[in-house]
Amino acid sequence: MTRRVEPEWLDVLPSADPRAMRSRRDLERVNALMTNASIVADALRSTLASWPATIAEIGAGDGAFALRVARALPGRAATYTLLDQQAIVSSDTRAGFRRLGCTAHPVQADVFAWLADSATQRFDAIVANLFLHHFESGALSGMLAGIAERSNVFVACEPRRSRTALVGSHLLGLIGCNDVTRHDAVASVVAGFHGRELSALWPSTSGWTLDEGPRGLFSHLFVARRA
Repeated sequence: MTRRVEPEWLDVLPSADPRAMRSRRDLERVNALMTNASIVADALRSTLASWPATIAEIGAGDGAFALRVARALPGRAATYTLLDQQAIVSSDTRAGFRRLGCTAHPVQADVFAWLADSATQRFDAIVANLFLHHFESGALSGMLAGIAERSNVFVACEPRRSRTALVGSHLLGLIGCNDVTRHDAVASVVAGFHGRELSALWPSTSGWTLDEGPRGLFSHLFVARRA
């Protein structure tokens, strides 16, 4: 399938819209089915040499995914920066990080402005979950260049663009997902990644080790590590 980026309904619905709130709950189940948190946690475990670590998630939403990653890394304290255009990280989610010995700092900003801001710190790792596929290749190339300037490790878990994933996306109604989730799941697969498409967009500077390929039935993993 040719990659095609289409608008997703959750991106334009107000955060307090009941259908958007329901879809965010649906996404927690979808992420669990895709095992994305475990995939990202395994990548961080194998690439980060020392802990405590500083980790930023771009497109973090309500912070639920980052919290699942933290739970999959028991005993590894970290400071998590949760970047999103909406301020929707709850006090309960922050408390969940504290119980794990971690700290969560929500940041409301546009990812491109944040990466370009000289005040933005460097991180041991930046992660993204089901986020990069929202962008066309030109914008993605610029984003990845900014990420390379701000981190030593980058881990992205994205939809895999495949026939199997497309069939799966059409079946989410069977587990009770609402219309927003069902629409966006199909759009996500069509905009997802295959082969080494993200590696081709990574800045062509030496000193990085890149790993990219399928994980599980529906996910596509990209890992960049500074040598």
